[in-house]
Amino acid sequence: MALCRTDPQDIVVVGASGDLSARKLIPALYNLEAENLLPERGRIIGYATEQWSADDFRGHAREGVAAHSRTGLDDAVFERFEKRLDYVSTTDGMDALAARLGEDECVVYLAVPASAFVSLVGDLDRSGIARRAVLIIEKPFGHDLESARALNDALHRVLPEERIFRIDHYMGKETVQNLLVFRFGNAVFERVWNRDCITQVEIAVAESLGVEQRGAFYEETGAIRDIVQNHLFQVLAITAMEPPVTFDAEALRNEKVKVLDACHPVDPAKVVRGQYTAGVIDGQQVRGYREEPGVSPGSTTETYAALRLDIDSWRWAGVPFLLRTGKRLQARESRVTIAFKDVPFHLFTGASNEHPIHSNHLVIRVQPDEGIAFTFVAKQPGPEVRTQRVRMDFAYGNSFKTSPPEAYERLLHDVLHRDHTLFIREDEVERGWALVEPVLRNPGPVYPYPAGSWGPPEAEALAGSAHWHSLVDPGEAGVTATSESPPR
Repeated sequence: MALCRTDPQDIVVVGASGDLSARKLIPALYNLEAENLLPERGRIIGYATEQWSADDFRGHAREGVAAHSRTGLDDAVFERFEKRLDYVSTTDGMDALAARLGEDECVVYLAVPASAFVSLVGDLDRSGIARRAVLIIEKPFGHDLESARALNDALHRVLPEERIFRIDHYMGKETVQNLLVFRFGNAVFERVWNRDCITQVEIAVAESLGVEQRGAFYEETGAIRDIVQNHLFQVLAITAMEPPVTFDAEALRNEKVKVLDACHPVDPAKVVRGQYTAGVIDGQQVRGYREEPGVSPGSTTETYAALRLDIDSWRWAGVPFLLRTGKRLQARESRVTIAFKDVPFHLFTGASNEHPIHSNHLVIRVQPDEGIAFTFVAKQPGPEVRTQRVRMDFAYGNSFKTSPPEAYERLLHDVLHRDHTLFIREDEVERGWALVEPVLRNPGPVYPYPAGSWGPPEAEALAGSAHWHSLVDPGEAGVTATSESPPR
């Protein structure tokens, strides 16, 4: 991340009165201002349906920063920041917005539902803004393969690919980025990062929250479209990719696409879909998905998905990749677990051992406790040979004594510098949809699981002779975690 100001440019937030703007975008831009990383000259112009004045927008921004900025609200910084803020109502139209912009290039962020992308891009074209704009669009990039291709075609009629930034906030997380450095900056791990030493790879995004007030949205989306096709596949690609020739945006994205190209399309028989029912989270009784506002009483939309993927490559042939995500699970936890092959012969299997021997595990914690842990077997103190699992643990907070920047800070900064490294290219999007297309066409049954569990027990069968690993305690890597017997 180059710590320098960019060339002069304006930033337009379309949908500036919405939740994404208040919770993520405005606080991220404020934090960039606090670190002197915004352009020395350039405004931030909100564009939304509300009949606001510029002062109204500044007040809205202040509330968002006070509530959601990781650094809190500093009056001196905000006084500097609010001088950039301006506002245009959609009632006045894109022509009024174009008149407010300077002659410099601008960044246009479409913080609106995906259904509005095509019409808004057409408006940007007709108003002349598109000629000097780069465009940021939020996921979902389509609803399936056909719609993703149609969206890409519509975007390219107005803008070339190099001026389109498809944002997946997971790629802005420090731990996801650190996975690249961990792999390609440490020879000891890269030498064992293959089928000769690894027996399985798990990638998990678990949430304790339900769908909240997004029931109607989730009814049209589900966990496969919402998380698997983008977040999980992006982490999968970084975990499994070959070293790029250079740390250049296109070189890195080429290698990610090669991983997705080598994946088999998802076999519906290797997918388990689930839907949460009423249960207990953190001691509180919570309702089931079908009781959520905006959800059909007979809904078959999945709030949980687990699947097994195979990658046809020399590095990964025969290694199962197990992916899972779900809402209303026992805890919020996102991580990658690398299970290494067991020793060929167990020397320490006598009755004096309190714990069974487990193979080594590497756990990369994406959130909330960002860090990396390596689990291995050691001898307990004493005259007898008694073994116990122990771990070496790197935690971001302890090592760097600072909180990592929010994902949107990093990604917005990269857009200002026109750096595509952490953004999704059109062929990545389409290949991701192609991989899940068989499941979208033939989704199969949806299994109930109680809120506060780890999902439906039917998912255990996907791991075959292996098993899922704990998502609760990094020290418990190697312990099965199911909905029927959650880990301690």
